[in-house]
Amino acid sequence: MRMLPNLRKKEFESRLFAVIVCSFVAPLCMAQALPPSNGASVPNTTNTTALDAIAPVGRVNENAVRQADDAFGISVGRENIGLYNEGSVRGFSPTEAGNARIEGLYFDQVAGFGARSRQSTTIRVGLSALGYPFPAPTGIVDYAFRKPAYERSLSLALEANTYGAAFVEFDATLPLISRTLSLGVGGAGYLESYQNATNAHYQNGAVNLRWNPLESLEVITFWNRTEGFDDEAGPIYIPAGDFLPPPIKRRRFNGPDWVDFRSSALNFGGFASYKPSKDWTVRAGVFRSTVDDYSSFAHLLVGLTQAGTAQRIIISDPPIALASTSGEVRITHQIEEGPRRHVFHANWRAREKTRRYDGSDVIDYGATTINERFFIPRPTFSFQPQTNDVLRQRTAGLAYEVHWPSVGEIGLGIQSTDCKKRLSQPNLPTSASSAKPILFNLNSAIDLGENLVMYAAYTRGLEESGAAPNNANNRNELLPAIETSQREFGFRFNLNPKLKLIGGVFDVRKPYFNLNAENNYLQLGNIRNQGAEFSLAGELSPQLNLVAGAVLSRPRVVGEDVSEGRVGKKPVGLPTRRLELNLDWHPNWIEGLSFDLSTSYSGAVIATVNNRVSIPARTFVNTGVRYVTKVNGYATTLQLTVNNLFDTKGFDLRGAGAYDIIAGRIASAYLGVDF
Repeated sequence: MRMLPNLRKKEFESRLFAVIVCSFVAPLCMAQALPPSNGASVPNTTNTTALDAIAPVGRVNENAVRQADDAFGISVGRENIGLYNEGSVRGFSPTEAGNARIEGLYFDQVAGFGARSRQSTTIRVGLSALGYPFPAPTGIVDYAFRKPAYERSLSLALEANTYGAAFVEFDATLPLISRTLSLGVGGAGYLESYQNATNAHYQNGAVNLRWNPLESLEVITFWNRTEGFDDEAGPIYIPAGDFLPPPIKRRRFNGPDWVDFRSSALNFGGFASYKPSKDWTVRAGVFRSTVDDYSSFAHLLVGLTQAGTAQRIIISDPPIALASTSGEVRITHQIEEGPRRHVFHANWRAREKTRRYDGSDVIDYGATTINERFFIPRPTFSFQPQTNDVLRQRTAGLAYEVHWPSVGEIGLGIQSTDCKKRLSQPNLPTSASSAKPILFNLNSAIDLGENLVMYAAYTRGLEESGAAPNNANNRNELLPAIETSQREFGFRFNLNPKLKLIGGVFDVRKPYFNLNAENNYLQLGNIRNQGAEFSLAGELSPQLNLVAGAVLSRPRVVGEDVSEGRVGKKPVGLPTRRLELNLDWHPNWIEGLSFDLSTSYSGAVIATVNNRVSIPARTFVNTGVRYVTKVNGYATTLQLTVNNLFDTKGFDLRGAGAYDIIAGRIASAYLGVDF
């Protein structure tokens, strides 16, 4: 959870104690406030999602393998599986591109959407994005909201692992007015411990309110805040030449201990769904997302030799702020025409994002080694004036879909967007840029018999390209919005009612940003990633669930810098092969007992712009056992897990030519109880 906030250890422990006390006191308070529940939940009569059926309120039944529709990416509670995730879809980051949604509504996310408000996360790509209004080339990160139920409940979860990390979480619902108003509250405390022996403390709290004044109207409001503190910046290794860092021991932090992140992240807002008749639906949402880094550092070991010597550079930032207000209004009308259903969408999206950054102080501490202890007093930093930028975007769109059972469906959409950016740098005139592209998407699917569907789609988008990494001269600089496109074709075949195979080919095109010869993070050309992906998910037998996937790709960079030899033909950070297998076996000889096995393989990853260094291919194996039962009448799950079973070693990229070590074997124990 390294994303954030310098409360000291005693203060954190007091807050963690309060979280634990509240988690046990809450059911007593609810019992006093309400009559006994008969155990019957009140159905959600408006805007019901598929998750309401497969993942009822509570933690005990969370199981990503059993709840996954495909292998393209899902997270449920603490479990994450799939080929893709929020930070990587077909080689690119959908959250960095600005493609997050809350219950399908546009959300410009700058702070991670906390689990106290998020029930699950699904990656919408390929067939899973078919019929999704206004798709995006880099895929959609779709957050299903943790809606307060209309029955009181309390869920408690605890976990600890062999690295010394631990957490406690609770989620509670309290109906205030029967079938009309319900309150959800949650809290969590985390003690983190990482592979490089750095540590961090986090806390997360949320308040969610659900209001159904009419059967046709549902309103959700939420507030979710995460604080992180004592989060030490571990070293990033930057070799002096075209080679990987030498072997680095895990679980060793050589300091200094004052390079602590202290941050706060906040998401709040609301969304509503109103259905005045069976043919009309109005949905709207407004969201605010902020991150405040009160203290942040970059700890770099540059010019690293194979003998383990380097220059130690520490960069300290003044307070940095990032905030975005975003929202969407969508009106949907459907017309039934015999067997055909026509659906029309009109929407308007907007966002305003502001950033304050730069002004850093850089201290070069001179020659060192990767094993040298470095504990010196914290210096006094001298910060410079900061840069401010503002991005405003307005988008209006129209979309049409026709669904014809046993024949197929067609969807198309068009969007007009106006994106403006203003940059204010110290001692320089204010600069501005704008873009007004017309974006469109087209998709179709054909039913070829009872069990086979073929589909094709084309999408153009205007997406964010992120910010420059820590090892760039222009670190933290916000990069311009870019036009992107995607072409894809594929199929879905139902092997049986509970097992389906999905396959497809894709072609994603967008500008390529990376480090140039002067170490500035700029556009170096264009990237084209072509590939094929496959998913097999469902029940192999009543006792065995499977989620398996593969993606094989051929990413290439084109442009003048490539043709003249300054940039390699292969982009940094994109593996050409990824395979994943997840099994959940629940034998019938012990009710509630199941065994998990997860294996993931990643091919070699290009690590430098000149293509002379690669991170080797590697395989991870995770395994576990869980037992679901009742203790004193309360549903309870106990899970034991071992991640990286064979203690695979290696590096992760932190930017072109910049590396960090990966975690080793970690065993963990998890307990979840639904009261």
